[in-house]
Amino acid sequence: MRNFWLAWLLLVCASRGGAAVAADDSSTVLVFAAASLTNVLDELSTAFTGQTKVPVKSSLAASSVLAKQIEAGAPADVFFSADLDWMDYLEQRKLLKPGSRHDVAGNRLVLIAPADSRVTVKIVNGVDLAPALGPQGRIATGDPDSVPVGKYARAALQKLGAWDKVSGRIVRAESVRAALAFVARGEAPLGIVYRTDALAEKRVRIVAEFPQDTHPPITYPIAVTTHGGPAAQQFVDFTRAAAAAEIFRKYGFERPHELHMAPAGR
Repeated sequence: MRNFWLAWLLLVCASRGGAAVAADDSSTVLVFAAASLTNVLDELSTAFTGQTKVPVKSSLAASSVLAKQIEAGAPADVFFSADLDWMDYLEQRKLLKPGSRHDVAGNRLVLIAPADSRVTVKIVNGVDLAPALGPQGRIATGDPDSVPVGKYARAALQKLGAWDKVSGRIVRAESVRAALAFVARGEAPLGIVYRTDALAEKRVRIVAEFPQDTHPPITYPIAVTTHGGPAAQQFVDFTRAAAAAEIFRKYGFERPHELHMAPAGR
């Protein structure tokens, strides 16, 4: 009988402990964010938690992957996308809280090479990337069929009349950070990534920046999902505040309206 009551007591304690954990989890904001936001999201989350005492957890991948996971029922509170299409995808499926969506950051598209590469390329109409690639070299970028950076890259190369010559030599990476890693490790002589990713990786250098009129504006929208609560809305509001704007700028991001201004320096 003594063993029975001891077992019952342990079961009750375990159940209460589980409830406490669940309560703690409900106060945590889970952000599903594009891989290109890795560095800036860390600092945004720390600043938000310091101000509100609400912890933030993040899941980082290609926007396409995250949107599909949310559609499948993943318990994300906030979706932070690297393009408008995947935010539209969730909005059309009524998986976002109405009125919570906002465009908060912008980025630029750049051609990169390993830091020790001496290759030079001028981004102009009819640009030929073959000499820079060599006989076997490939261009690393996101999968153009789904990953935002790859979609921007394809649009830019098509506008420049260069896509047909290089489409068969694309390394279709699962995310922009994966594409960045191919170039950083010297496995691809060229890559097309966001400017902010290039700035975050010392093993690559920016060869050239694609003109803004060669691709749709690179805009990062954020929204609360239907799973998110008041804390999630607080986080979204925080990303639009002046303090957050300084953090975005620190990592090379711009406000969306700045994307039509002169090219940014390295």
